[in-house]
Amino acid sequence: MARLGERVARHQQRIGPLLITAVVVGLIGLPIAAWLDLRDLSERMLRTQAEEISRIIDDMRGFYGSDVVARVLESKGSATPTHNYREVPGGIPIPATLSIELGKRISAHDGSVKYRFISDLPFRGREPHQLDAFEQKAISSFRADPEASIVEVSGSLNRHVRAAAPVIMGQVCVACHNSHPDSPKRDWKVGDVRGIQEISVIQPIAANILSFKYLILYFILAAIAGLTFIILQRRQSALVRDMNHELTEANDFLAGISLKIAKYLSPQVYKSIFSGQKDVTIATERKKLTIFFSDIKDFTAISERLQPEDLTGLLNEYFTEMSKIALAHGGTVDKFIGDAVLVFFGDPETKGVAEDAKACLRMAVDMQRRLEQLNSQWRQRGIEQPFRARMGINTGFCNVGNFGSDDRMDYTIIGAEANLAARLQAITEPGGICLSFETYALVREMVRARPLPPIAMKGISREVVPYEVEGLLGEMAQGTPVISEHSSGLDLFLDLDALDESGVERAKTRLMEALSALTTRSEPRPR
Repeated sequence: MARLGERVARHQQRIGPLLITAVVVGLIGLPIAAWLDLRDLSERMLRTQAEEISRIIDDMRGFYGSDVVARVLESKGSATPTHNYREVPGGIPIPATLSIELGKRISAHDGSVKYRFISDLPFRGREPHQLDAFEQKAISSFRADPEASIVEVSGSLNRHVRAAAPVIMGQVCVACHNSHPDSPKRDWKVGDVRGIQEISVIQPIAANILSFKYLILYFILAAIAGLTFIILQRRQSALVRDMNHELTEANDFLAGISLKIAKYLSPQVYKSIFSGQKDVTIATERKKLTIFFSDIKDFTAISERLQPEDLTGLLNEYFTEMSKIALAHGGTVDKFIGDAVLVFFGDPETKGVAEDAKACLRMAVDMQRRLEQLNSQWRQRGIEQPFRARMGINTGFCNVGNFGSDDRMDYTIIGAEANLAARLQAITEPGGICLSFETYALVREMVRARPLPPIAMKGISREVVPYEVEGLLGEMAQGTPVISEHSSGLDLFLDLDALDESGVERAKTRLMEALSALTTRSEPRPR
């Protein structure tokens, strides 16, 4: 168990710095990787834009040189602007034709930028062009509102952006188109939208993936760090699981040991020790307690008649039942001395001196009643003379606590008042309860008792007046009595609480039959 705990501690010492380092590197590395990738991406985009602009300018310069300047030089200085300039000597392209031809040259390359000049009303003789949905929508939208913004974005891996701008007729264009024989429309006005200029840009996302190489590297390292952390955590979880398993086994073992130890201690003492209320040290305190002492009459004679196994069984059953009653009333079972039982009230738990005394008296009454029931059961099992107990109760100051040595101690009470309880039980009748005056004064509203001749005891300077309980008062008298009488030829036990209605009727019948038989027997016989 200790070795496993050391392994867990060493594992935590290793994983702690690694976790801190991983968090710091992660917090610092992400913005650095993002900045490096943004720098590379912006550089790549600027380079691409510069190349595209350079290509477009080259196309414009090439077209201007071949289709404008060269044709002007061939015509020896005279030039004619026309839409079919290639068919006319000295012809040069008009603006619309220039836009169309430039669009063809720019779009002919496998670049990311395309340019087109499109109209739904081209001159006769021009190469026809089939308008797609975007182009038709753009032309109709611009004719309704020349200030509209028409942009279309499509594609997932290859992003395709198409932007359109209106071609608006000026004064010169209106005069040309309304008078030209190849114009399909002769009623143009200044400000009319003839067509559109479309610029199309294609940007493959896959081509820019490598621009995020630092972020990709960061996430790969983060994934490796995460997997490493998961592996370390799983290892630590396995260690903790093993440790918890060992702790569970140790706790089960200790729980079993504590339950076994509890058999040798009073539940109140056991609870106070294991809850931390009391320390296991040699220490005592002086308290006013109510002490109960009981003893079995003629136990020596009983033990001589019974076999050891039968005697042990009876005695253990007797102690078990008496202990249950003592615990139910809140008493602390101090010890079993041979056939005697010592119980005290007031420590470690108390309800006050008066209530402790009353609880002790109730306990003694319940013990006598339960013993009558046990005697009836034992007689049915063949025990001729079961137990009859004498009980004494005294209230006074005693020393209570742990007595003994550092290696072995006992939680008990000592003092003359404890001895007095034992003396009181010795002078009472079997089946009876004897009280000291101190106890009787606290419980006098519960019992009817008569004083006995005073007794003197060693260690007590005063004479002690015992009180023998003759009857019960108040709530205790309301309990159903147990009628028991046993002698030669008589074996009577009647527990009214245990009888149901049919049992009561049977008992009445049998008792009336017994009474009739006794009456007949007592009558004088005829001579």
